[in-house]
Amino acid sequence: MIMMDGKKLEYKGEKALKEIERLTSNAGEVQEEILKRIMEMNGGCEYLNKYNLKNKNNSSSSSVEEDLVSDFKRCVPVIAYEDIRPYILRIANGDHFSPITGQPITEMLCSSGTSGGEPKLMPSIAEDLDRRTFLYNLIMPIMDQYIPGMDEGKAMYLYFVKAEMSTPCGLPARTVLTSYYKSKHFKCRSFDPYNDMTSPDQSILCSDTNQSMYCQLLAGLVYRRQVLRLGAVFASAFLRAISFLQHNWPSLCLDIRTGQLSGMIADSECRSAMSKILLAPDPELADEIEEICRAASWKGIVYRLWPKAKYIEAVITGSMSQYVPALRYYSDGKLPLICTMYASSECYFGVNLKPLSDPADVAFTLLPNMGYFEFIPLGENGTFLSNLNKEGEEEEEESIPQSKLVDLVHVRLGCYYELVVTTFSGLYRYRIGDVLQVAGFHNKAPQFKFTCRRNVVLSIDSDKTNDEDLHRSITAAKKLLEPHQALLVEYTSYADTSSVPGHYVIYWEIMHAGAAAIDAQVLQDCCIAIEEQLDYVYRRCRSHDKCIGPLEIRVVKPGTFDLLMGNFINEGSSINQYKTPRCIKSNSSALKILESNVRARYFSPRDPAWKP
Repeated sequence: MIMMDGKKLEYKGEKALKEIERLTSNAGEVQEEILKRIMEMNGGCEYLNKYNLKNKNNSSSSSVEEDLVSDFKRCVPVIAYEDIRPYILRIANGDHFSPITGQPITEMLCSSGTSGGEPKLMPSIAEDLDRRTFLYNLIMPIMDQYIPGMDEGKAMYLYFVKAEMSTPCGLPARTVLTSYYKSKHFKCRSFDPYNDMTSPDQSILCSDTNQSMYCQLLAGLVYRRQVLRLGAVFASAFLRAISFLQHNWPSLCLDIRTGQLSGMIADSECRSAMSKILLAPDPELADEIEEICRAASWKGIVYRLWPKAKYIEAVITGSMSQYVPALRYYSDGKLPLICTMYASSECYFGVNLKPLSDPADVAFTLLPNMGYFEFIPLGENGTFLSNLNKEGEEEEEESIPQSKLVDLVHVRLGCYYELVVTTFSGLYRYRIGDVLQVAGFHNKAPQFKFTCRRNVVLSIDSDKTNDEDLHRSITAAKKLLEPHQALLVEYTSYADTSSVPGHYVIYWEIMHAGAAAIDAQVLQDCCIAIEEQLDYVYRRCRSHDKCIGPLEIRVVKPGTFDLLMGNFINEGSSINQYKTPRCIKSNSSALKILESNVRARYFSPRDPAWKP
């Protein structure tokens, strides 16, 4: 029976790879068909009707489809979230006749982006889960081409649900991954030896992050001799797990030694699930783990604890690339770092067909059946990057004429584009905000490297703080200096990931009009004030998920920002056009100048207010 199941799964893998070849070989035709299907499903909705698209009174259904597609490309504008937000709020408030789709909206997905300090809500329909599951099911067939035998052991993947809320009309509003973990697609999935997880579902679905982390790490340690691959969704989450292990390994070893689960696990479903894993005392295993964890250095700890592991899987592109050195340190460089797919709350996009690529070279093949993709040209080769300021700031966004958009199959090698997506769930020519560079092609489907997220200055985990949010927060906080005859002269910021969890660092240069120094309590209050003004996602990450540490203000010596300006001018910036960058890159000369002039450090003494 095992061999029969193995053959069936092998066929499933072959079928998945053939489907990738079919889709990418016919990328243009598949895209046209996807747009026709979206228009057929949603063409009569209120949002699209206002652009006077052709109705279905024509005699030929095929001509109707052609007219709708032609009118869509000619008439429907490129939009940002604020353009679609009124329609989404109507749905959230109970508009049962969806103004943006021909299908019922089943839930709202909370994007990592925000609007007015609150999470952006992305509409989702029932069949979206099928599309996401389709993409998930491609991962192991792709991996099996490069690292076979993954069906002969277990995967220690650390997955977590996040807090969710409800819209006024009762629709669930949650992250896309929480939606998937709570769906029948995940909870009722059949056994697959290629995806045999160490973590019981109950530990993944536990809303208490600490209890979830503890149980998942404990299960991973119990099965340490069977674990063939490791991972988490984001690189930052995997490093948080290592930090948690550093603080809790004695308790985990005690559980294994005695066969009894720690009293800190109060969740009844977790306790029940773990009782089936922690079957009996295992002092030998506890001794092995204790000896490894007691080592003076934790370099290579991952490889030593899970010696049969073949790779670590996580998102390591974009802002997550800052964690690559730490991942390599803890694996002693012996485990490849794999990034398998490209996805967002708005849409799932594609897969990495060359998973063993170096993290700096990861490119994703966009699958043309996931949505309708268009692209805003940003420049050729290095042109776009050279238009960025030295520390990543961009010029203000302009409105994009429809005629400027490029179809999926017409992008050019080496060029930079901003991704625009049209989905079945009611987003039409929506700007995702991701900047991509064409790195190659698989058949007729382009492969893209993720370059950056437009207008994001700070990111530690799933937070995306833009320049406007940062400025608003600091404007509120600096008012606390005024009663003490002090003035904020200038500021910049830095995402410090040298410790886990990472945290925001704000560099302040302060001018004193009074003789007395500012009390430390005042600067701590400034830290709190900044955090209280940052958006919903940041505050959730700080207060609930605990994946971001307390914000820090580092006060620098007078004249530091003059030195900073001199540094950028020496590196080629124009003195007439120079403006202080609002975010500083790691390992840069600018950061060294700031750090060498720090004279005091202050941390936020408490979590910011947050509620789901």
